[in-house]
Amino acid sequence: MKYIPMKTAHLTLCLILISGMALSAPPIFSQEQEVKPALLGEPMPDFTLPAYQGGELTLSSLRGKNVLIIFPRGYAAEGRWCTICNYKYAELLDLEKREQLRKKYNLEIVYVFPYGKDIVKQWLEVLPVQLEKIKGWKYPAEPDKQDEKAKNWTERARKIFPKDLTEEKGNVPAPFPFLIDEDRKVTKGLGLFSAEWGGSKVDQLIPSEFIIDKNGIVQFKYIGQNTMDRPSPDYLLKMVEMINQGK
Repeated sequence: MKYIPMKTAHLTLCLILISGMALSAPPIFSQEQEVKPALLGEPMPDFTLPAYQGGELTLSSLRGKNVLIIFPRGYAAEGRWCTICNYKYAELLDLEKREQLRKKYNLEIVYVFPYGKDIVKQWLEVLPVQLEKIKGWKYPAEPDKQDEKAKNWTERARKIFPKDLTEEKGNVPAPFPFLIDEDRKVTKGLGLFSAEWGGSKVDQLIPSEFIIDKNGIVQFKYIGQNTMDRPSPDYLLKMVEMINQGK
């Protein structure tokens, strides 16, 4: 029998135990986990995406703040943007300028797009044109010559787009993080990306909005059933106020 010195034997035993632990230990998982649909009352799935404005943003880095995440439809058809999405963005811009929403409600507002940076840039640049189009619907040049169908659309447009909003061409602000989900891992994981929705076949999102409280819990979610059915900014802010009050 070969003699093994005590120190050597002890070292050999430690190496054997460490090797065994390495083989039996559970694998180390990446911090980036699969994104799954968000559930009310549960933590919002975490994700990290590059921002249009530069850098990247991890959702969990916003803990301590309420977060309103908006997934705009984007394209409504090939070569045609969702006008309501543009209008809703202009509404939030207007409120942020006048009331400083983020400071007032301890709130961050985040947009997530299923497109590359160039397409997001186009979405932002077309905003003034979209707002002018809305004004044309609300205030036709020759209202007396409208038929009944046109009159009904004018009245409907005035209800859908109650505010007269404008933005300067080439100078539309982007104070909220615009996150770029070009490979659609987040939007597909949440079940929001679609190549066919509302009767149109084009890469788009089902328009959706989530409110996450300062602990990262989903307190409100809206996933569009009808393109005209969108919570107003006032409604969303009432929800945030209730969350702040612990209701």
